[in-house]
Amino acid sequence: MASSSGGSVLEPGAWVRHPGQPDWGVGQVQSVVGGRVTVNFEHAGKILVNAAVVALEPVDRRAARG
Repeated sequence: MASSSGGSVLEPGAWVRHPGQPDWGVGQVQSVVGGRVTVNFEHAGKILVNAAVVALEPVDRRAARG
């Protein structure tokens, strides 16, 4: 179910980009605990993101392949 907060729902397995770090590439969400999201980015490795500060951008991985 979507949250009532109106924001996008991040869940393990989702693909995202960090809007302030485009050089990190696409990342896959590993875990979500409260507002802390662990993402494994293709060029930066595993990063802990504070979702209250950074709005991760969802990515359609099928479209991003190549």
